[in-house]
This record gives sequence, C-alpha cells and structure tokens, in this order.
Amino acid sequence: MPVQWTPDLSTKVEAIDDQHRELFRQLDLLLKAWHAGKGRDEVEKILQLLDDYVSYHFRTEERFMETYRYSSTAAHKAQHAVFTASFGRLKDRYFRSGADASLIEETNELVVDWFVKHLRYSDKALGLFLKMKVQTGVGHALL
Repeated sequence: MPVQWTPDLSTKVEAIDDQHRELFRQLDLLLKAWHAGKGRDEVEKILQLLDDYVSYHFRTEERFMETYRYSSTAAHKAQHAVFTASFGRLKDRYFRSGADASLIEETNELVVDWFVKHLRYSDKALGLFLKMKVQTGVGHALL
C-alpha cells in the first residue's frame, strides 16, 4: 500500500504541510524498502533519516504551539510522545529481528491509524489556530 499525502490532510500552514509531505515520502520509502527486501544498511539509513525527521517535525510544531500559546499544547505533545514511543518500538523490533510481515503491517497501521488521524484532527486544529493568529496579526512567517 503506497503511503501518500493528500490535500485533504492539509493544515493550510505551508511549513507544516511541507514537512508532512516529506514524512509521507520517507514513510513510503521505508515501506517500499521493506517490501522489496532491501538490505539492512539501506533500511537502517532510511529508518534513521525518518526518525531524525520526525523529531525535527515535532519540534517545529511544538515551537509554533509554544510561541503562539496554543491551548492544546500539552495534549498535542503527548500525542507526539505516543508516536515517538511506538515508532521506537518498531525500530527496536526491526533491529532485533528484521522486517517481517507483521512488522510491515504494524508500521502501516501506525501510519494509517495514528499519523493520518493525527493530521486530520490534531494538526488541522493546530493549523486553524495558527491561521487565525496570522489573520489577526499576531502570527507571522507561518505561510
């Protein structure tokens, strides 16, 4: 199953949407590498890049939340922590046992069940809040 960003996932904040598109691209690369049986070195490189990018992306969103005093910051950060922990468990499992069908399935579920839902609800709400800040002249450099 290809992992693709679609316009219905847009937060309407260009910086966040650009990062979401890149996350989808990297997740798709990882799943394709696993399905194609790519070598451990290649998969580990993708995993590390993805892990680094997820951290970078979460820091970006959290910086926006803190800068503009988003009321749901604590809950949103907690969701990021859940994803980080889940992804960490999947990575650890890969390093212990390699990519098997159940790991690929769990990764797909993490992407669909957590990541897509998080974008659709939590990140869209954040985007709406940030756009309101820009429209009222409080926010800047978000577009």
